[in-house]
Amino acid sequence: MTKDEKFYLKALLFHLGLGVLFFYFRFLGAIYAIIVLLVGIGYVIKTHNRNNEVLLLAAYFVGLDVYIKMLKVPILNEFGKYTVIVFMLLGVFYKGFSKGAFLYAFFIALLIPAIYIGVENLSLDANIRKAVAFNITGPACLGISAIYCFRRVISIHRFKDVLAMLLFPFMALLVHVFLYTPDFQQAITNTSSNSATSGGFGPNQVSTVLGLAMFVAFARLLLSSPSRIMQLINGFLVLIFAYRCIITFSRGGMFTGLTMMVVLLGVLYLIMDLKNKGKIVLMGGLGVVAGLLVWGYSSLQTGGMIDKRYANQDAAGREKASVLSGRETLMETEWQMFLDNPLLGVGVGRNKEVRMEETGIVAASHNEMTRMLAEHGSLGLLGLLILFLTPIFIYINDRSQIFALVFMVFWLLTINHAAMRIAAPAFIYALALLKVKFNENDQPPLHREQTL
Repeated sequence: MTKDEKFYLKALLFHLGLGVLFFYFRFLGAIYAIIVLLVGIGYVIKTHNRNNEVLLLAAYFVGLDVYIKMLKVPILNEFGKYTVIVFMLLGVFYKGFSKGAFLYAFFIALLIPAIYIGVENLSLDANIRKAVAFNITGPACLGISAIYCFRRVISIHRFKDVLAMLLFPFMALLVHVFLYTPDFQQAITNTSSNSATSGGFGPNQVSTVLGLAMFVAFARLLLSSPSRIMQLINGFLVLIFAYRCIITFSRGGMFTGLTMMVVLLGVLYLIMDLKNKGKIVLMGGLGVVAGLLVWGYSSLQTGGMIDKRYANQDAAGREKASVLSGRETLMETEWQMFLDNPLLGVGVGRNKEVRMEETGIVAASHNEMTRMLAEHGSLGLLGLLILFLTPIFIYINDRSQIFALVFMVFWLLTINHAAMRIAAPAFIYALALLKVKFNENDQPPLHREQTL
C-alpha cells in the first residue's frame, strides 16, 4: 500500500471515529468545526493559497455542513455556506480571478434589488435577517465560489484531493445515521420521507449529501483506485452510501447521485479509446448488478416499504395524489408570484409570506428555480440562464472537462427538490467551472495513478 493510500485509509478511519465520538458528545462537534475553521484560515494565510488550499478547506466544510446540523449544536444555521464564502474570498485575495469571472460578479449584482425589496416589505413579525439569509446565502455562496473557480487551472491530482476532503466528513455522518437508527422495524411505519432513518434530521438534505457521497466514492473508484484494496474500499463505500441514501425514503438524493454516475460513465465513454471503453461498459454492468443487490437488501430491511415509496404509493399500496410530495403546489404559487411581479419579483424572503397570505399554506420553497423567479423576477431569470448555460459552454468547448457537465447536473437536480438550503449545490456548481488538467495529453486516466 502506498503512502497516499495509507493516508486515505487513515483519514477515513479517523472520521469514522469522529462519528462515534460526536454522536455521544455532540457539543464536541461544534468545537471541532470552529477549531478546524480557525486552523484552516491560519493555514491559508501561511501558505498564501499557493496550491488552492482554499478548495480543500471549502470542500471539507461542505462535507461537514449537514452533519453539523444533524448534531443540533449551537452554531449558525448557515455555518457551512459562511465558511465556504470565507475561504473563497481568501482565495480571491491571494490568487485573484480571471476576467471571465465578472460574469458571476454580474450574477451577484442581479440579486441585490430583490434583497432591498424584501427588507422593505417583509412584515414586522418576520425575522428579517433570518428570512433574507435563509434565501440569499445559497446564491451568494455560489456566486463567490464561482468567481474563484471560473477557469482556474487545477491538476487532476489536486482535484482528487478536493473530492477526498469532501468525502471524509460524510464518513462521520454515515456513522451517525447508523447509530441513530439501530432498528428499522420500529422506525419505518409508512412510505413518507423518514427523519428517524436520516439521523433525526431532514431526510431531503441528508439524502442529498448521501447521494453526493455515493457519487464521490464512485468517482474515486474510477479515477483513484489503482490497487485492488482501494477498489474494494471505494466500491464498498459506494454501496453503503447508496443503501443509507435509499433508507432515508427521500428520493431526490438517490436520483441525483445515480444520474451523476451515469453521466460520468457516459462522458468518459465518449473520450476513451477502445480498450477503456470496454472498461466503462464493464463498470456500468457491475454497477447495475450491485445496485440491484443493494435495492433488494433495502427492500428486505424496510419490509417492501421502499418499493412502494419509489412507486409513489402509501403503506397500503394506494397511489398518492402528489408525485412530488406536495412540492408542485409550492412551485405553482411561486410561478404565479413571478407572473404577478415579473420585473423585480416579490423580494427576497417574501415568497413564504405571500404564499401564506394568499393560500394559507405555510411552507418554505423547495425549488430554487421557481424561488428565484418569484423573489427576483426577470433578474432571477437572467441569473438562472447564466448559471445553466456557462458549464454547458465550458464542456462543449473542452470535452476533457468531464466534471463540468457532471457537477452541473448535481446542481440542477438538487435545486429542483432541495433548493439551496445547504452549501453543497453552490460549491459543487463552482467546481464545474474549474479547468482540470489531466495527465497524458489531458485525457482522464482510468486506474492509472492514485493521489490524495
